[in-house]
Order: sequence, then structure tokens, then C-alpha cells
Amino acid sequence: MARDLPMFTRAGELEHAHREPISIAMGGAAETSRIGSSVQRRHPDWIRARLPSGDNYHDLKSLLRGLTLNTVCEEARCPNIGECWEQRTATIMILGDICTRACGFCAIKTGRPTWSDDDEPRRVAEAVALLGLEHCVVTSVARDDLPDGGAQVFAATIRELRSRCPGMGVEVLIPDFNGQDGPLRTVMEAGPDILNHNVETVERLQKPVRKRARYDRSLGVLDRAKRHALDLGHEVHTKSSIMVGLGETRAELTTTFRDLRTIDCDILTIGQYLRPTAQHLPLVRYYHPDEFAEMKMEALALGFRHVESGPLVRSSYHARDQVPGRTEVHGHVG
Repeated sequence: MARDLPMFTRAGELEHAHREPISIAMGGAAETSRIGSSVQRRHPDWIRARLPSGDNYHDLKSLLRGLTLNTVCEEARCPNIGECWEQRTATIMILGDICTRACGFCAIKTGRPTWSDDDEPRRVAEAVALLGLEHCVVTSVARDDLPDGGAQVFAATIRELRSRCPGMGVEVLIPDFNGQDGPLRTVMEAGPDILNHNVETVERLQKPVRKRARYDRSLGVLDRAKRHALDLGHEVHTKSSIMVGLGETRAELTTTFRDLRTIDCDILTIGQYLRPTAQHLPLVRYYHPDEFAEMKMEALALGFRHVESGPLVRSSYHARDQVPGRTEVHGHVG
């Protein structure tokens, strides 16, 4: 018999009886349970994403294709691509579309990268200038094959964006550079407004979820980013993201929130893990929107300057609204 995933239910709340069809981008493929039976997964009613459509979506897609640019929105099968692209916002992914790591949650291709393109920073800045953005997010695949992990390309991209789009907020979501301090300083010398590096999950689950990454190393990246910025004479806001539903406990999440605040992390995003394919880590349970609201309040009470918390929240979701100082301290629940 098919086993439903456990879901948070308020006392007296009726079980959702109707399940609407979902897209593959939201993890709607069949999966195999631990006992080998085929289970067609259905998300709860509160997990719904807008299907990609509309003139802005198609215009943005054409623009990015014309400049031969990748986005994490597509490569990671983000469920918010329809909403974000219709609002003409996207997270540009530099350094190619093949990652040297094989994290258990991620849909991005894994292999041996062949990408090499010195002109990419210019093309990114050109695309962003055409979009007329107030805030831009740039991320990358992990490039452990490069001596600096791609740090020089990040720095060049930031500088091109500063030149072409003065006054625009620049956020970078970086890999851990294998813990090397030199590449991190290279990025910080270019002066991003927000330095984002995701811990992804609680300390106990790091190995199955992130493979080659380490919890303490990721905390160190965020901590040293602030220290470098201080040494260089400019301010940076640090940011991290956590997925829930992989088997963590609420106590472990609280510990992770506190660890991030210990190193003065400013911005936190919390979202529901949705399994991209049957080859990825299984989804243990869904969190109810009320639980996301509770986690938001808990994190804000610890001192985060902004918390974005909701089932479909991803690291770059509503990124423009997360800049401390743009609005007063607050948080969204998606």
C-alpha cells in the first residue's frame, strides 16, 4: 500500500482530500518507497507554483538564450520560475552548467566541466542592464576543477555589473571554495552588497545532503566574508538558506539558526525540500505554512535582520526585498 508522507496537521483540521496535478519542476515524478513499492507523490494543497507563461517570461527566456547565459532557475528546476520570470527577475548562473559535486538534493548536472569563457562577465552585465533591475543575484555551479573555484570570474562579474548598472544591488551566492581564504577574499574585494552561502541543512545531515561540503566550513565562509569586508572598508550583509523536510528535527533547526546568528548572519531563507527526481534524496515530510511562520518568528527573535520562510521559498526568492535597510526588519512567509 502506498504510504503518504507525514504532514503537520492542526488539531481538528481535516485531511486534504483533493490533490491537483503538479509539474515535474515541482518534483511530481513517481518515486520508489523504501519497501520498493511505486508511490505517485502528491504535494499538499499549500504547495502550488505558477506554471511558466506570459510575455515577460518568454521575453526573459529569449534574452538569456540570445546572450548564452544559464540560470539556476532552470537548471535547479526552481518551482518559482513562472512567478519570478514574469516579474523579470532571475538568478544568473555563471561558470557553466555542469557541477563538480553531486549533492543529494540538487538537480543541476554533475560531471567534468569544459566551460571556459572570458566574455561571460560582460554578457551577464549586458543582460542585467537590459532588464533594468534594482537587485541582481549571481550564483554558480561548484568548480572544484579550477584553482580558485571560479572566484576571479565572480569578481569580474561583480565589477562589470558595477560599471554597467551603478546603484543596483549586487548579491552573489557562492560555493565554499573548498575552504580556501584567498578565493573568498578575491570575491569580497569586488564589493558585493550581499554575500550568500547556503548551509542547506542541519549539521547531522550534511554528509548525505551536501557530500563534499562541511557545516563548519560553510559557517567559516560566512564569518570570514564579514571580516574581509570590514578589513576592506565596506559593509556586506551575509545570507544563508536552509531546506526542511529531509529528516531534521526542530531542535536541530533551532541550533542551526543560533549557529548562523553567532557569526552575525543577517538574512535567512527557509523552504521546503522537494525531491527533483527518484534518484535524489527522499522527502521525509512536508512542513505546514504555520510551521514556516513559527520558524520565521523564532529566527527573527534571534536577531536576523530579514527572514523569508515558506514552502516555496528558495535562496533567491524575493531577493530584492531582503536587503537590510531597504525596508524595516521583517520577513515574508511564502
